[in-house]
Amino acid sequence: MPAEWEPHERCWMIWPERPDNWRDDAKPAQQAFARMAAAISRYEPLTMLASAAQRQAARNALPACVDIIEMPSNDSWARDTGPSFVTNGRELRGVDWRFNAWAGLYAPWDADDRLASSLCDRLGIPCYRAPLVLEGGAIHVDGEGTALVTEACLLDPARNPGVTRPMMESWLADYLGVTTIIWLGQGIPEDETGGHVDNLACFASPGRVLLAWCGDPADPHHDVSRDAEARLRRHGMEIIKLPMPPPMFITAAEAAGIQPGDSNMQRGEGARLAASYVNFYLANGAVIAPAFGAATDGEAAAILARAFPGREIVMLPAREILLGGGNIHCITQQQPATAPAGRCRQQAAGFNNAAQG
Repeated sequence: MPAEWEPHERCWMIWPERPDNWRDDAKPAQQAFARMAAAISRYEPLTMLASAAQRQAARNALPACVDIIEMPSNDSWARDTGPSFVTNGRELRGVDWRFNAWAGLYAPWDADDRLASSLCDRLGIPCYRAPLVLEGGAIHVDGEGTALVTEACLLDPARNPGVTRPMMESWLADYLGVTTIIWLGQGIPEDETGGHVDNLACFASPGRVLLAWCGDPADPHHDVSRDAEARLRRHGMEIIKLPMPPPMFITAAEAAGIQPGDSNMQRGEGARLAASYVNFYLANGAVIAPAFGAATDGEAAAILARAFPGREIVMLPAREILLGGGNIHCITQQQPATAPAGRCRQQAAGFNNAAQG
């Protein structure tokens, strides 16, 4: 599996519509997704998957350079339900992880479980159906044989009953081509995914890791970040600390907009949101990162600029995505390049400016 900073052929996203996850019939989320798609399409081609019912709404909201493909899904987390793309340097293939909605958090999830294989069929590439439940947000790789994961997620018995660490390591080696696995412990507290690594830590380059860092001893993430730091140092990693934004909570108005559904997740007023600047997308030539309207936004942007020299840092308002249970990395999936990727920069830039205006 190539590192995310290697060239992309395109980015994949899924148009949101699920009313028991996205508030107010997903209209605010759709605006946020459109803004993200417009920004990413300035740097690389982007394709949006949409249901038959929502295809025209997506077309109306997105710049013309964004392709739209009709494909059913249950929700819009392309990182977790799309294929993890792998390559041997000559051809592209996809890994189709089994999916059970983050250990049964939302039902139904049958269309999401079929999405990776359907997309690989559409692309005409071979697809490996893995024997384990795993989501794309639960793994980060450096492209040189090392993976970052968390015990909380990958050893979760609600995902893979009876799984052992050696079994998981063997599967990851088989399907991702990794030889070294760095096991972190818990994920960020209150993360709906149960501990996805993409909200906690990611590679900036081989040997360098960005870590969501909390300096408040009273915050539950304080101990989580220090445990992760110790484990990374044992593997000789250079650590770049990204500050956590101040604690953020669901408001009464936001909670009122979420329709009841077959969900095991409590999304009521006052619930804490798992906000993290680590949950960004690396586009060709840019870092598309979440902004939360917090004093820490500027510091996070400066740290990302130092971590990824030569890339533009694009900070976009991301609270609506956060309300759904994830962020920018979660709603995107990169397809490694097999040829130089084109851009629709001028057209998308104009759309993005108009949207922000």
